Amino acid sequence: MEVRVSRRENRISPLSNVLLNTLFVLFSLACVLPVLLVIIVSFTHNDSLIDNGYSFFPSRWSSVAYDTLFEDFNTIASAYRVSIGITVGGTLASVLLMALYAYPLSRRDYPLRTFFTFFLFFTMLFNGGMVSRYIVYTQMLSLKDSYLALILPLLIAPFNVIIMRTFFQTTIHPALIESARIDGAGEMLIFIRIVLPLSLPVMATMALFSTIAYWNDWFNALLYIDTEAKYPMQFLMMRVLNDVQYVRDNMSLSLQNPELLRNLPNESLQMALAVIGMGPILIVYPFFQKYFVKGLTVGAVKG
Repeated sequence: MEVRVSRRENRISPLSNVLLNTLFVLFSLACVLPVLLVIIVSFTHNDSLIDNGYSFFPSRWSSVAYDTLFEDFNTIASAYRVSIGITVGGTLASVLLMALYAYPLSRRDYPLRTFFTFFLFFTMLFNGGMVSRYIVYTQMLSLKDSYLALILPLLIAPFNVIIMRTFFQTTIHPALIESARIDGAGEMLIFIRIVLPLSLPVMATMALFSTIAYWNDWFNALLYIDTEAKYPMQFLMMRVLNDVQYVRDNMSLSLQNPELLRNLPNESLQMALAVIGMGPILIVYPFFQKYFVKGLTVGAVKG
């Protein structure tokens, strides 16, 4: 009888079911429709944007924005290679280092646990600023115009380390570690053979966070990269937008070639850049999605 009552209490009425489904459908459309609009605007003719603004059903279609971008295909391909290499290498190194930092903090028998936890929180509250960081990377480490200058600044995210530490505390039971130690396993073997396989949800979640951070980063390239062949995709897109805006704002160029100014894409070019930039993330996200919710919620149960 008690089981029947609990099942009945967990049921929702048909009206509530319809309302909830409608709410989720509307929320899904609110997420999908802006992406669809960006894709449509990227194929919209500049005259249609000037006359009618953004629309899901433009009066004129055009691929001039993509033609403008891919006039120098080798540059785009080189920027993609740099971004993919930095993202993959940086994500793997970041997740591994954060796991190596978070795991000892989750062990109550680690004697320096309090000190390194305080050190982690301190870096969340205070930092040396951009000038000191620039001097360290360029003068002390000599990383000017180096790929490492794009990887090192994003290696450790203190908040992500805290999430991983909490996941290890709530998921990896001390008795499991103790039994492995009795069987003769060392700390590194326990970490590789037991802790990491049981921590796939939080590892995948942190990998997704790091992937997005590395892929969207352009500011470090602005500070440290001088060679055009080493430009990542996001920084190259920013350069293209700035060049187009410069042509539009320069009165002398406008007077010399007004037809070029009118045919030069602006909004459609921005949307085309957004489509090119978000493509890899949309491809990668489904592989992490099944781990995302579990890793984030389990890692945030306790502080």
